[in-house]
Amino acid sequence: MREFFGFGGYTRPAEGYLSWQHLTFVSLLVAIMLALAIWLGCKYRTRDARAQNRVLIVSAILIDSIELFKIVLLCIRHENPMHWIYNLPLFLCSIQLISLPLAAFSRGRLRDAALDFVFIFGLLGALFGTYAAGNNYAAFPVLSFDNVVSGLTHTIAGFASLYIGITGMASMKKKSIPTTFAILLGFCAAAYIVNLIWPCNYMFLMQGDGTPYDILYNLVSGSPVLYPLLVVALFLIYIAAFYAVYYGCTRRRRISAAR
Repeated sequence: MREFFGFGGYTRPAEGYLSWQHLTFVSLLVAIMLALAIWLGCKYRTRDARAQNRVLIVSAILIDSIELFKIVLLCIRHENPMHWIYNLPLFLCSIQLISLPLAAFSRGRLRDAALDFVFIFGLLGALFGTYAAGNNYAAFPVLSFDNVVSGLTHTIAGFASLYIGITGMASMKKKSIPTTFAILLGFCAAAYIVNLIWPCNYMFLMQGDGTPYDILYNLVSGSPVLYPLLVVALFLIYIAAFYAVYYGCTRRRRISAAR
């Protein structure tokens, strides 16, 4: 158990990013995520909003409970009560720690915006935070506390995204688009400020850190101005593309139904 939780440091070497152990582990997590999302999404698709929301409530409690346990344990492991500074919810994936509870427990326009945000970024974060997490799988053994917790929280967010899409809970109203942009830009600004104060790399705004962002970082030769601007631009382009694809698909569906 000491080895799994990493007390005293891991004695096992990391199997490596994109090793068969890494790919097998995350593929199992993603398969479970897909199976649960499809099963529960289809089961609750025709149920009332209150019943549909119960699944999101459980998901929100699970994702935040696991993350809180991780932060407490890491503070103990590093013998530093301030280690939580390096685990703030300021990564793109960890925004779900806030947006998913908002989607489950809030009401009105705030809830609509949170549902849309989880729907848009949950699955993307799940795939990038598992298959593309070179920063984790190159540093820690696959079956370690750090990677297991990361895999669980990312796939819970991915599950919630798929579940929201299958049940039709996302509003995807055009008037919510500015709110979605504002949420993301607000977190990016907060992440960048924290990165300047402490030696962090929230939102991967300072460097790629072994992830696919390294491609962009190398493309601009690590420019401290161009690199973070391009990362944020990619986020915004992704939101616009997601809305465009969503509206295109729903328009085709309406045309097909009319015929």
